Amino acid sequence: MDAAHPLIATIGLGLLYALVGGTVAALIRLPPIVGYLAAGIMLGPHTPGIVGDQATALELAELGVILLMFGVGLHFSPAELLAVRRVALPGAIVQMGTATVLGALVARLWGWSWPAAVVFGLTLSVASTVVLLRALTERNLLGTPESHIAVGWLVVEDIAVVVALVVLPGIAGFFGGSPAGALARMDIEQLGIALALVLGKFVLFAALMVPLGRRIVPWALVMVAHLKSRELFTLAVLGMALGIAYVSAKVFGVSFALGAFFAGMVMHGSGMATRAAEQSLPFRDAFAVLFFVAVGMMFDPAVLIERPGAVLATLAIVVVGKSLAAIVIMALFRQSRAAVWTVAAALAQVGEFSLVLAEQGIALGLLPVEGRDLALSAVLFSIALNPLAFLFGRWMAGRGASAACVETQGAPGSPAEPARSSDTVSTPSR
Repeated sequence: MDAAHPLIATIGLGLLYALVGGTVAALIRLPPIVGYLAAGIMLGPHTPGIVGDQATALELAELGVILLMFGVGLHFSPAELLAVRRVALPGAIVQMGTATVLGALVARLWGWSWPAAVVFGLTLSVASTVVLLRALTERNLLGTPESHIAVGWLVVEDIAVVVALVVLPGIAGFFGGSPAGALARMDIEQLGIALALVLGKFVLFAALMVPLGRRIVPWALVMVAHLKSRELFTLAVLGMALGIAYVSAKVFGVSFALGAFFAGMVMHGSGMATRAAEQSLPFRDAFAVLFFVAVGMMFDPAVLIERPGAVLATLAIVVVGKSLAAIVIMALFRQSRAAVWTVAAALAQVGEFSLVLAEQGIALGLLPVEGRDLALSAVLFSIALNPLAFLFGRWMAGRGASAACVETQGAPGSPAEPARSSDTVSTPSR
């Protein structure tokens, strides 16, 4: 990698490798995401050839997360977010708890301590927003009722991760870790105060962002649009998305992604949302690709040889365990079959926040380095398998719809067409 120009080299080589990898994947009928991840592995330090700059790649990946969350916020209104709270809030909490318990129990079988096991389980409980949004967009599901539940679910998970990142340094010392900074000698009372402060900041952010942002941000976009300059409008959209995300993270302590989501949400219904989405789409796509390249760069294929059983167990928790938990939770809330299987597929993966939690666990002395390698393998393979999870989910949803249609036609009092009953069964769109 060119040490004098790491940014240009990372963007140029990352996109070039991703183009080749994505094209090859598409030619052999694999999802392009697989090619992007393979491109990252080729640019990583664990394979021969050119080695990319990981720090730069991760910064670019963060931009991809911000722009994608901003884009989904453009299709969401506060009313729609509140409408799914009765399902998304308890569902996300129970599902994260289930995944954490499964991961902790498996880690205990490997001989890890309880604190390390719990942190490892927590890293497997958080799904990737980037993967979810790309899957929903590619299948034209963004804006459907099931997508609202899935996105609301992940918003709750994002908030939970922010809380976890605050709590972990405060409790690390009680469990033999090595906390640093102001939280090093925090007692239970101080920890409670810190947690209340985090939640209070989030409530204040939401209370200010929704009413004020819905007046100021759309007004500013309309004023720029009157200038009839395409580049100025694009700058306004990107500037607001990135600026609000940065301010929300630095002032209110929420994640960049969550701040960007609220920035997009306050633009919803302004009349500028569609144009803003179109103007920012090329940037969202490019940086989303770099996100997958960055994930691939961190993966060390040696873990597949050294701990194949542990890799399979970790992947099973993410792909099978989390999906089953989501199916049970959604069924208990009597959601539609399409919503059940869409959310189950959406949660059958982990991503960026898993790596953040793993890195903090290692820095605090709570998680062994091996935990990050296993979490990273789960990120890589669950992202690669997620398109198949969505295909299976859509097939199951369609199968249920077809069965319901057949039962309706055969019910007493229904129009009888015994000779051609199969012709009348509606086939779900794919």
